[in-house]
Amino acid sequence: MAQQEPEELLEMSSDTRSILEEHDLRPLWEVEDEMGTVLDDPEADIWKWEDIKESIDAIERDVPIADLPPGFQRRVAVPINTANAISNTIYVGIQTVSPGETAPSHRHGANALRFTIDGHEDMKTVVAGEEFPMKDNDLITTPQWEWHDHVNESDETAAWLDVLDLPLVLDSLNAKNTFEYHELERQPVTKSQGYWASQYGRGRAQEDLKEDGIPGPFEGNQEPTPPYRFQWEEMVESLHQRADNNDPNPNDGYSLSYVNPASGEPPLFPTMSFRAQLMQEDTDPHFHNMTEVFFVIDGEGITHIGDEAFEWGEWDIFIVPPDEIHHHEPDGEATLLAMTDRPVFEAFNLYAEAEPSS
Repeated sequence: MAQQEPEELLEMSSDTRSILEEHDLRPLWEVEDEMGTVLDDPEADIWKWEDIKESIDAIERDVPIADLPPGFQRRVAVPINTANAISNTIYVGIQTVSPGETAPSHRHGANALRFTIDGHEDMKTVVAGEEFPMKDNDLITTPQWEWHDHVNESDETAAWLDVLDLPLVLDSLNAKNTFEYHELERQPVTKSQGYWASQYGRGRAQEDLKEDGIPGPFEGNQEPTPPYRFQWEEMVESLHQRADNNDPNPNDGYSLSYVNPASGEPPLFPTMSFRAQLMQEDTDPHFHNMTEVFFVIDGEGITHIGDEAFEWGEWDIFIVPPDEIHHHEPDGEATLLAMTDRPVFEAFNLYAEAEPSS
């Protein structure tokens, strides 16, 4: 009798399977194995939070995190648009960790970050020896080849966005994502809270910080991204200061890019850029050749993409494919997180953006 693969032993109920299929979602352990296969053109689409939440709750009922096979011990619902992700360059997953659970320590070659949807001080992601609290709307970087794990020491389930450049590496480049598990479930905490911010956010040490493991074995012509927690209370204050003192961009409203703390400039990663976007009025139509994924932090509105109109609200996720004319119509004030693959195009002088001629 042939031995079953670990993921084949995982059973989800027919109800859970139906919920996932209905909302174009899949669990992570079914997605990662099939990456590097087929590339489809991304399409404009939206994933409503109520549908995502229903799917996550169903997975959590059926599959305890301890039962997941090695390499997949993260409870994640993955929006599916192209082959096995939301786009051919950017992967977005919605991950949850229940009270008392730990997502085991590991590291990989992909660039990654966490954007907290529903968190608190006692939900922590540990990166490069430092515990980073995950409060609502905080953005925490996970640099290449740095150990990271997630632990929930509270009595509430926490949720966040996982954003990685996996499809770019595995599908578009047909390369391999180097991956390794730590010998311990939780990496040792060797730095006090605030250590990485003190090294990059205020002053800069004279000695070469590369000795501290940034960026591991990966080399390039960009300054490596360090571990860092962008606290939302500071970012939203800066957004409103901008709104109080500047004119809005006609296409994006008021926005601020998340910068690489090592260089003080965008993009946050060599392969992905991120910005917080505050809109108080309708924007003008435009188009570009990058993929743009939006997460609704708060507010409601409609985004027109091509001939379609997508109504969105808090915590929804939607995608604007390359070359589609689009504009936003917020209902009052709305705040979005924008995620793009623009740096990939800029690296080759191929980025293009314009307003429609008619």
